[in-house]
Amino acid sequence: MKSLTFHAGPLALAQIRAQGLRAQDIAIVPAAAGGPKGLIFQSLDQWMFGEWFAGAPRERTLIGSSIGAWRMAAACQKDPVKAFARLGELYAGQRYTSKKPTQQEIDEVVQGLLGEFVRGHEDDIVNHPHHRLHLLTVRGLRSLAAPAHRYAELRGFASAALHNIGSRAWLGRLMERVVIGDRRSTAPWLRERFDAFTTHFSALSRENLASGLLASGTLPLIMKPVTGIAALPPGHYWDGGIIDYHLALPYARAAGEGRSDIVLYPHFTPHIVPGWLDKGLPWRRAARGANRGWLDNVVIVAPSEEFLKTLPHAKLPDRNDFKFYGLDHDERIRNWQRAIGEGERLRDELAEFAERPDPSRIQPI
Repeated sequence: MKSLTFHAGPLALAQIRAQGLRAQDIAIVPAAAGGPKGLIFQSLDQWMFGEWFAGAPRERTLIGSSIGAWRMAAACQKDPVKAFARLGELYAGQRYTSKKPTQQEIDEVVQGLLGEFVRGHEDDIVNHPHHRLHLLTVRGLRSLAAPAHRYAELRGFASAALHNIGSRAWLGRLMERVVIGDRRSTAPWLRERFDAFTTHFSALSRENLASGLLASGTLPLIMKPVTGIAALPPGHYWDGGIIDYHLALPYARAAGEGRSDIVLYPHFTPHIVPGWLDKGLPWRRAARGANRGWLDNVVIVAPSEEFLKTLPHAKLPDRNDFKFYGLDHDERIRNWQRAIGEGERLRDELAEFAERPDPSRIQPI
């Protein structure tokens, strides 16, 4: 059984055929939103950042939304192996006192989780010698600029969903992208406008790290919007995955002429859904239409269908598990930990591919 599938754009495929999949060629690592799904990559992340990249140090851009942002923050700690284990323990270990916890309870649990995760590691994360961390979040506009109460927020996001059905570009009327990024990295491939969303760039610091991570993972209506983030434009902030669910970004701009830099993207699926509201709109997937060239230098590694069948309930952990297991937190945690353990096979297969590349396994994106 093969646990991973490999998909690549033409530039990345040519590079792997010529040189193999080499750590020194990896310039960008994206990490998608997706809640508990991110736990499946714990062992792979530990190997990639704790061993593989450590043997080939270079400047790398790490960019993520929601759980992806949290994973990339773990990668920037001094001991990434320990940090990823701690993130998995804290995330899987969430416990609530009711089947339908209030916003207040969810906020308290998540803020406590993030506090334990980053406390004492702020300077390491912000000043990593090689990694350049970028967090994605969303700032509301118009009806979502400062909704006075939950029902106003509900109306605002209902309007956003209708706008998005009409056109993803229309969604830019109600929200904008905010990148909280390493002050040492200009990320020119992101700076020039590439879609309908206004994008703000703010410097990542120890003062806004925890609140930026919280904002990047703040679910609309389920959690309270984050406000008052240091060095960011004033406003109400929500989950970066609303705009950048699977991070459909213009990566090919980073592939300079004569360079062999590629993007390595451990992802839950072989396809990229631009925004959270696009999940039910398959025609919105990236690598179709005008943005097809964005992924020319990208390699996606994703769990295979055969691998998924070996997991509890034959699927990745997801947010629906909170409802499915209800207050039986122990059973949920056991099954999530089992899935994390099965993820060791993803690590082993990627490590084997890096050691002995087999381009015949790579399918086009």
